[in-house]
Amino acid sequence: MRSPPVAQLPVFLAVAERRSFTKGARALGMSPSAASQAVARLEHELGTPLFVRTTRSVRLTDAGARLLHEAGPAIRSVCAALSGLKAADDEPSGVLRLNVPRIACRVCLPRLLEVYAQRCPKVRCDIVVDDRRVDIVKNGFDAGIRSAEAIHKDMVRVRLTGPLRFAVVASERYLASAGRPREPRDLTAHACLGWRSLADEGAYRWEFSDRGREVEVAVAGPVVSNDTQLLMACAEQGMGLAFVVEEEAAGEIASGRLQTVLDDYALQVPGLFLYFPRAARAAPNLRAFVACAREVLGAKGPRRRADAGP
Repeated sequence: MRSPPVAQLPVFLAVAERRSFTKGARALGMSPSAASQAVARLEHELGTPLFVRTTRSVRLTDAGARLLHEAGPAIRSVCAALSGLKAADDEPSGVLRLNVPRIACRVCLPRLLEVYAQRCPKVRCDIVVDDRRVDIVKNGFDAGIRSAEAIHKDMVRVRLTGPLRFAVVASERYLASAGRPREPRDLTAHACLGWRSLADEGAYRWEFSDRGREVEVAVAGPVVSNDTQLLMACAEQGMGLAFVVEEEAAGEIASGRLQTVLDDYALQVPGLFLYFPRAARAAPNLRAFVACAREVLGAKGPRRRADAGP
């Protein structure tokens, strides 16, 4: 005997429990003729009748009664599980795993997470903060956040921030002692607090824009770190200049604890994007997260990277 068409089992159950093709079909949202055809196919595959039909009534055969008794609970369990999955589309729950860089934690993520937690209380956000480029699919993440150039072309991306501008910052005490650099090449004579990615062996070369031309400067100084907060704290202590995204230091700049230099050479980059595989966009937890990003951060998307502008 061939394997029975399992898709027909819920139809058999609905009809058997109600002893009526009409009532069973109505419960499943299908026509009585479609229900009759589904049961007829099941009977054909099993090689035995499951119902005795007359114009006035429907009753189970011995084989039908046995199938209802032995398989009925399992069929109900499967149907309940499938209904639960369908219900999950309307109410996100479980875990949403994200891989994000440190900068996202300071310029956009906390406000987004606050709203998401309020709207999706049954979801726990499991967030790994890592500045290295990570294969989110291979490492089991639902989505990631990165700058536009770090996202593979086959990913869907959703904008989280506007363009970001880099800034060189220092304390008034340091500038009073060492002077203010007037152009990027002056940095070679200054104490510079360098940033280093965990993925790279060398320190990051500071990048600038000089009349539309990108300029890189190799800097040196007393501290190199992969944590921008530490570098800004060292800058506040007068240890040297730090190179940061301007929004990261907005509070320190506004309070006067840090000052910006080389503003005319500041480089602007497209910003941060949420990204994920196209196949994941229908997942309820991620779909709700994208909706929150759109509302809270004014995000546009989702779009394929190839179709999205900065």
